[in-house]
Amino acid sequence: MLALFMAFFLGTVAVDFPGGSAGSVEWVTESHLRVGVEGQADQDGRNRQASWYFFRVDDFPQREIRIEFTHLLGEYNYRPGVHAVNAQTHPVFSYDGTTWTHFPAVEWDDEQKHLNVHFRPERASFWIAHTPPHTETQLNALEAGHAAHPMFQRETVGKSVEGRAIPLWTITDRTIPMARKKVIWLMFRQHAWESWTSWVGDGAIRFLLSDDAEAEVLRREVVWKIFPVADPDGVFHGGVRYNRNGYDLNRNWDALDPVKMPENAAQHGAIQRWIEAGNRVDWFLTLHNTETGEYLEGPAAHHERINQLREILLSESTFNPTRERLRDAGASTAPGMKGRMSVNQGLFAEFGIPAMLMEQMIARNSKLGGFPTIEQRRTFGRDLVKAMAKSLR
Repeated sequence: MLALFMAFFLGTVAVDFPGGSAGSVEWVTESHLRVGVEGQADQDGRNRQASWYFFRVDDFPQREIRIEFTHLLGEYNYRPGVHAVNAQTHPVFSYDGTTWTHFPAVEWDDEQKHLNVHFRPERASFWIAHTPPHTETQLNALEAGHAAHPMFQRETVGKSVEGRAIPLWTITDRTIPMARKKVIWLMFRQHAWESWTSWVGDGAIRFLLSDDAEAEVLRREVVWKIFPVADPDGVFHGGVRYNRNGYDLNRNWDALDPVKMPENAAQHGAIQRWIEAGNRVDWFLTLHNTETGEYLEGPAAHHERINQLREILLSESTFNPTRERLRDAGASTAPGMKGRMSVNQGLFAEFGIPAMLMEQMIARNSKLGGFPTIEQRRTFGRDLVKAMAKSLR
């Protein structure tokens, strides 16, 4: 009876919903909640990343609360001591799970590498997340809302480790012969924590299937091949960057394994079948998120073309590169090590196609006037597909 009373008095923490994730949870005092970020390591127990949390607090009395995030230290590309959550990465909160607001201020403890937020919630229940979640709920709603569109085709190219579908969506005007069209492949959500990429994809897909006159032109000019979620298991479980077997899905494109990495194998197979059937690939782009960096990278052999796209994005979108020049993708993220090729590196090495990667920052963005919003990222999705099509004319 006492335990039930204390739970009500302090509030309860829940993660039993799609994308939910938290590690250790401790009520230090009645107004101080300490949450250890669960994080995720790879198949060898290395490269731990702690860049996703998403939980709900229920039955919390109306008073100020301090939420302290711990267990943030990790490793990236075998470099220990790094942390993705920092003073620049402000969490978001919501009272309905739909409308998300960034905390305007945070406190960063640089000695302990802990992040603290303080606020007085307006309701007894509220959600907290690293970035605005985009889960299978939003993806299913997006698909259902356009399922009847005559220029929208859905297929399943494989299954994830846990048997979830690996979807491939095609958007194009089928009355126009293939020979008159360009072909653009887009990939979203290779890493489960990078929810902003899904909001960009959401905006791109909504625009391409809209009644907008320019969208009609883009359907006539281009075949759009889209992987809307590359790691469905990770998105469902609130993972970070590894599949359920511990493999980074934006590595290992030089070490494909249909058992250990069925997601990569399925996506690679779809692209390979497309190319072997005699079809073209004019652009391939995978979207990613970082904390404070934003850039476009691609193989040196295609830099002239990619720079043209970069210039269009600079002038006609909110793309806000933190590097002065186009980044060279290089041959591998860790030269000399097997299993370290990203998707764009692997596809260029195998097929020679202009395969690119874009990183977008989740921190304050001068071009956006603050932290990104869902509508701003949806708008960027629209502007991205317009820019990619324009660059091919």
